[in-house]
Amino acid sequence: MFRFDAITVDSVSEIKSGIKRLLDDRYADLFPSDKKSRIVIKPNLNSNMNALTGNTTDLRVVAAVIDYLKGRGCTDITIGEGTNSGYYRSGISVIERLRYDELGRYYGVAVKDFNYSDTAGVSFERGVKAGVARECVEADFIINMPKIKTHFEAGMTVCLKNLIGCLVGQENKKKVHGALSDNIVNLNLAIKPALHIVDGVISMEGLGPTRGTPLKTGVIFAGDDPFIVDLMCARFASFPYQKVGPLAAAIKRGIVTERHLDFVKDFPLPHIFRFKPPEAGPLASFIHSPKRQKYFLAVRRTPFFNYLCSTELGGKLLYLTGLRQDVFIKDEMRWEGLSLNKEKCTNCGICARYCPSEIDLPQAIDNADGSQLQDKCIHCLYCFSVCPQTAIDFHGEMGFMEEQQRQYGQIIKKMVI
Repeated sequence: MFRFDAITVDSVSEIKSGIKRLLDDRYADLFPSDKKSRIVIKPNLNSNMNALTGNTTDLRVVAAVIDYLKGRGCTDITIGEGTNSGYYRSGISVIERLRYDELGRYYGVAVKDFNYSDTAGVSFERGVKAGVARECVEADFIINMPKIKTHFEAGMTVCLKNLIGCLVGQENKKKVHGALSDNIVNLNLAIKPALHIVDGVISMEGLGPTRGTPLKTGVIFAGDDPFIVDLMCARFASFPYQKVGPLAAAIKRGIVTERHLDFVKDFPLPHIFRFKPPEAGPLASFIHSPKRQKYFLAVRRTPFFNYLCSTELGGKLLYLTGLRQDVFIKDEMRWEGLSLNKEKCTNCGICARYCPSEIDLPQAIDNADGSQLQDKCIHCLYCFSVCPQTAIDFHGEMGFMEEQQRQYGQIIKKMVI
């Protein structure tokens, strides 16, 4: 029998209490009894765009899962992700920019960039061998924690595609594209996370995974079968599951059957949204057509193309043509602190609802000694980003965050109200 659940959430307190209740009531039997078991949490950290843009897994959702594991007495917890190879190639730590390193320090759990892991072999199509992080193979229990996004190449990306982040480094990630959908299925058959917890608090519609639009959907999904969860997310987004590459491949291979489809069709979801489809520009659509992609992949693997990708001018050209979704800004954020503009602040409480550390906001920002901020703040800037009155002032240099604020700042402030 399939196991799937959906809860509606908004604030950090709702997320944490909802996940605890859900896991206690429905999934407690899945967790290993040995408190020293090696547990890996695999979020989706596709780029340095934070969760409020709809791009990456919400720190609040991961914090809630860590809280739950700590409450069970688990002692060996690792947050692991092999982030986007473009950032890896550019020497940019997405884990640090998204403050997952600080979240790990706050909770006393390990954080690992799988791009630098030792490898274990997995089999891909046409006899290709690829290397996944050894931590994923040796873990006793893996929790897959993706984000709901439409995706210009795969249709949608949720549980199944999230496991690409288990591949080590750029060379191994390249190998998955030789037969993208089938190889994503192969990854899932090899790694087999025991539990999937999907962040649909803020999703992304349109041209994901990076150039889409955030959409406040207010849900968390959980299940033990990634094919069921991804089918359910497609239904939730009113997205044809036949156009989700890995699901189509799984149906063709007989992994997804009528039993899966009947279960999903009859399940009472709390809401149904209609996501905008991931429509790429004409050049990207032409090149990424299944009929032509193998030729593009051959070009993409040449030394000249790799050199072009590494130059600033080449990167801009690829971004402008739609062949690259990300902008690899080298400037880091320099944090000097936050302050509260009392004349603007209306005490609406929105900043507190979005704080992963559950700091007493906005009062803690206005505290003369700033002790609570020093002890608990992980510098994620969620509070700064969501304040509809712009009453929270940032001090320092925004660095890469400046572009994110330019693109998404006003969208986020309107969305969270």
